[in-house]
Amino acid sequence: MASVLLYHVVGDLTVGKPELVEFCDVETVESAIRAIGGSTECGIPVWKRSSYVGMIENNEMRQQRFVGILTSLDIISFLAKTQCLEDQDKAMKTQVSDVVVPNNTLLKIVDPGTRLIDALEMMKQGVRRLLVPKSKVWKGMSKRFSILYNGKWLKNIDNGSSNNLIANANRPSSSSAAAYMRDKFCCLSREDMIRFLIGCLGALAPLPLSSISSLGVVNLNYSSIEASLPAVEATQKHPGDPTAVAVVEITQDGRHKILGEISASKLWKCDYLAAAWALANLSAGQFVMGAEDNVSSRLLPDISVNSTVEDNKVANGGGSARARKFSSRSIGFNPVSPSFGMGRTMYRGRSAPLTCKTSSSLAAVMAQMLSHRANHVWVTEDDNDDVLVGMVSYADILVAVTKQPAAFIPSTRSITELASEIQS
Repeated sequence: MASVLLYHVVGDLTVGKPELVEFCDVETVESAIRAIGGSTECGIPVWKRSSYVGMIENNEMRQQRFVGILTSLDIISFLAKTQCLEDQDKAMKTQVSDVVVPNNTLLKIVDPGTRLIDALEMMKQGVRRLLVPKSKVWKGMSKRFSILYNGKWLKNIDNGSSNNLIANANRPSSSSAAAYMRDKFCCLSREDMIRFLIGCLGALAPLPLSSISSLGVVNLNYSSIEASLPAVEATQKHPGDPTAVAVVEITQDGRHKILGEISASKLWKCDYLAAAWALANLSAGQFVMGAEDNVSSRLLPDISVNSTVEDNKVANGGGSARARKFSSRSIGFNPVSPSFGMGRTMYRGRSAPLTCKTSSSLAAVMAQMLSHRANHVWVTEDDNDDVLVGMVSYADILVAVTKQPAAFIPSTRSITELASEIQS
């Protein structure tokens, strides 16, 4: 285990982080779409409104108010329902409490002095967000100070008591509690953790140079759907973490050839109404490969998809919203070849899935995920870019960096080779 994970604390990652603005469950789906556009990991934490008027809310009260995390795929799955397609205006005004999947365990409130290794352990167990109290005097901890601050927790590790370690991580330090701003918090995601780790690759050696296959990072238990099946069936797969379903063709020898994906990250900043119609009416292959206005028009009837600009025109008396045909470009796709079933092997548009090879290094995969703001990468065979093997997610990377060094197989690649791989 790298010493950097023992010496640093959660507070080191909060410097410069903006204050959390709670998104309440009584807000509308329309408001949630705007909020998700500026979020990390394609989702926003949803909260119940505080009922403790005139009281100082403690961490336990705040934790109980947390509902769950709402993603772009959750919203599009909701909008794809028949009743929502029939009355889109009503659907957009629906409260998010009717859409979000309740899961109170996805967020945890921790003290700024919680060691980084403890925070990673929580995220390995399913926590996706850490809520950290902001401090009036916090400017980041040095290595020496963090050891002194967490001395009693280091002792717990020596005794092998991981349960006590995590329990103590949630216990605020009496010397620093008075310095917290009342009701001021910032939120850390797994993306923040990976961004920090990639900034200290040297301290993690030899992990960054090792291939993901040698580290056992590749997750073989992924969700998939055949391209010929209705796209809406992807929402019934319940992919969990990450919220992604691979769209595949099954070859004659039973292998999966990946064509694209239906995921929260791909639908992060799309036209939600157009995507919902496509999800409800197209096959999975058509959805990810791009169905154009001028191709297979019999599959694409005129639909009313009201963009933000069109809505504003209507509100200002500029005329009614214009019905238009669905186009894959309207949900964020930018195809460069005909739609599904024609020129399929040449298609590489915005909808193309993010992939790596089994021989890719851990550092290259981390850089790939951060550069694309994706929480997962699909893994393909070394000698065939299309044959799907598995996937690597944030959770898989966190497991790898917290393993004991004896579990790793050292890499023989040089720093020069690693740098060229990341650049490519």
